[in-house]
Amino acid sequence: MAAAAFERRVLRRAAEHHYLRVRLELPDGGARPNAAQFKQLVVTALRELHGEVGAALPVDVLTYEEKTLSAILRVISSGLVKLWSALTLLGFYQNRRCAFRVLQVKPYISVSTCVIWQQ
Repeated sequence: MAAAAFERRVLRRAAEHHYLRVRLELPDGGARPNAAQFKQLVVTALRELHGEVGAALPVDVLTYEEKTLSAILRVISSGLVKLWSALTLLGFYQNRRCAFRVLQVKPYISVSTCVIWQQ
């Protein structure tokens, strides 16, 4: 059996931000959050897992589609793991079960990518 190949990639200029395409799942229906409530839910997830320091992490909601509960979030690269873990472990929205699904993560996006990601 051949040994697994390992490839190391080093970026000369690491990305300043990372972009996450996420979807909020609300299995029991109910009210859907608007853009401001969605952003507050992200901040709440950070605060619950990482405290006030986590809640202070700069996260931008670049796009939000209330119909599909999908968004594109931008976070400084050093905060990617904190944001991703906080979203993954959040379990409730307004006392109802919920789950964030991280659909895609990229270090760079363009305006056209934002449009494609929304579809």
